[in-house]
Parts: sequence; C-alpha cells; structure tokens
Amino acid sequence: MKNSAQVRGLKFLRLWLTLGFLATGILIFFSLFPSQPNTTIFSHSDKILHIFAYGLLMYYFGCMYLPGPAYVKLGIGLILLGFLLELIQGLIGYRTMEYWDMLANFTGVLTGWLLSKTRLSSLLVYIENR
Repeated sequence: MKNSAQVRGLKFLRLWLTLGFLATGILIFFSLFPSQPNTTIFSHSDKILHIFAYGLLMYYFGCMYLPGPAYVKLGIGLILLGFLLELIQGLIGYRTMEYWDMLANFTGVLTGWLLSKTRLSSLLVYIENR
C-alpha cells in the first residue's frame, strides 16, 4: 500500500493514517474490554454496531486510497481483524465468540468497500481543500 500511485493526493496523509489507526485501536480495545450490561434495544441489535464500526473503518481508509489493489488489501485486513477479534473473545473467558458478529463485521467491511468506490470517497480530499 506504500505505492504512491494508489494513494489519493492528500497533503496530510500521515495525519489521516494516524487517525485511522487510532480508530482501529479503539475498535480493538472495545472488542476485548469486558462487556457492559446488555442494554440492547432488540435481540442482536449489537450487530448494527458491528456493521457500522467496520463499515466506517473500511470507508475511512478507502478515502485515502484509489480503487484497486489497496482496497482489496484493506478489506481483507479488516475482515481478518474482525474474525481474529471474535476468536480471541472466545478464548479470554469474559467475552463470547459469535459467528453472527463475524458476519456483521464482514457485512460492514463490504458496505464500507462499496461506499469507498463512490464519489463519497473524495471526502478527505474535499476536507483538505476547504
């Protein structure tokens, strides 16, 4: 992903990457932090949060790169991260592994990937030009 031909013309790429990695770290932290009491609105409503979190990460990183191999690498990386975190949750004892969470993570990455292939992916370029 270091090939500059794949990166959008962003002046503050390091800042955007730092914020993205910070967001990824926050996702990892909350994925492994002991669960709070169940306050879901309806059964499995936490899946919406999974879809949103992984979709937002994929979309955000997709805003930094041009469509192509970088998108595939980003998507595979985030899907593997979601699967790995679910497996770790099954091992740590105070969280549980859920296959539906894995599917929601995958769905989020797919949604973010699709969004990042639209004109909406120019968001960071737009922000920098303001």
